Amino acid sequence: MSFVSPDLIRQRFSKAMSDMYRDEVPLYGALMELVEATNAQVLSEQPELAAHLRNTGELERLDLERHGAIRVGTAAELATLGRLFAVMGMQPVGYYDLTPAGVPVHSTAFRAVHESALQVSPFRVFTSLLRLELIENAELRAFAESVLAKRQIFTPGALELIDLAERQGGLSETQAEDFVLQALETFRWHHSATVTAEQYRQLSGQHRLIADVVAFKGPHINHLTPRTLDIDIVQARMPVHGITPKAVIEGPPRRQCPILLRQTSFKALDEPVAFTDQPQTRTQPQGSHSARFGEIEQRGAALTPKGRALYDQLLNAARDALGEFPNEANAGRYNVLMAEHFGAFPDNHDELRQQALAYFRYVPTPKGLAAKGTLEAATTLEHLLEQQYLRAEPLVYEDFLPVSAAGIFQSNLGDAAQSHYAGQSNRQAFEAALGRGTIDELGLYAQTQQRSIDECRAALGV
Repeated sequence: MSFVSPDLIRQRFSKAMSDMYRDEVPLYGALMELVEATNAQVLSEQPELAAHLRNTGELERLDLERHGAIRVGTAAELATLGRLFAVMGMQPVGYYDLTPAGVPVHSTAFRAVHESALQVSPFRVFTSLLRLELIENAELRAFAESVLAKRQIFTPGALELIDLAERQGGLSETQAEDFVLQALETFRWHHSATVTAEQYRQLSGQHRLIADVVAFKGPHINHLTPRTLDIDIVQARMPVHGITPKAVIEGPPRRQCPILLRQTSFKALDEPVAFTDQPQTRTQPQGSHSARFGEIEQRGAALTPKGRALYDQLLNAARDALGEFPNEANAGRYNVLMAEHFGAFPDNHDELRQQALAYFRYVPTPKGLAAKGTLEAATTLEHLLEQQYLRAEPLVYEDFLPVSAAGIFQSNLGDAAQSHYAGQSNRQAFEAALGRGTIDELGLYAQTQQRSIDECRAALGV
């Protein structure tokens, strides 16, 4: 049997998810139009950037790029999601603990791991597991567990196709089409809750995210995120398009050479919901729930362990100087502090590379290929770069930042959200629930960089 590539299934699923979310959340469509217009402007005004994106293959993937976020309630749900994503060539990369910021979840990002697969579809899903043990009220905790135990968030068809893909090693064209449709149902919005209005109030009183996970038939995708080439332009223009952005952009400050990930969002929408003791029609529900929002991201260079340590040091210093959670009232001061502290982080690619602060892909130039066979076997990488036999391109950061993720979550949960939890990080419990270990993202970047060096060595005969 001829199987459809998991990368193509992932690409189709990403498109179907985007179409569904645009129908469900019209403001997402407005956001997409704003991002597309901004990207076109940046490419027109910065031909060097356009050439760089064309050379690296990023231009082709720019319009495809999305990440989503989903939150599940049980180990069984997480494990089955892992199997579902595996059909699309997505693996769990990284472990993120959001409890220090008052968000009772821990998470991973399902994504493709090889650079060639990422070029076909960089779709990724930030997937969080609710930490029920952090619900302090024992009676409420038991209630939440009982509600979650009764639900099935996957269609019978999706489960059958996951089993089939695992047994036969892939899916045929017809099976892949059906899989996308069946898998999409897990991420769909439900207007009907599975609890009463009072039960919802109690869950929300413990934490609004707990209510979001527990009180519905399925986990519903809570945002989809397009990638922009200039997030500051998008942030400034969102109000003009009727979109109110969060107060500050999460992540590093604006730079000549972007690093890691910058994110902003608009506030979660207040959407009508019917609770079980309010049997209204779908068109006239009396309750409401807010969870789904719009988010935009700008991605920069992936940092090495040394680079990440410097980033964390400077970020912590800026936040310590601010003395409180970044918000609308202190946004101006926070931006000034971030710019001041990050002056210590080199802002050109040569320095980032020479100081081993970021990961790079190395590519032979036409001059280098023409010189094959004439170069000394022991020549250094630096010499090959100086002589323009190679060029170096920063690797795109494909992952997430715990502080930024928590900041996005908090901005959409309201000021009353809990500021911290006493519970400790528990990667072992998360991986036990998942049924496998999570992959070290820094190791993936190091492997990609090394593969490119090995390919250059073969191409140049050194």
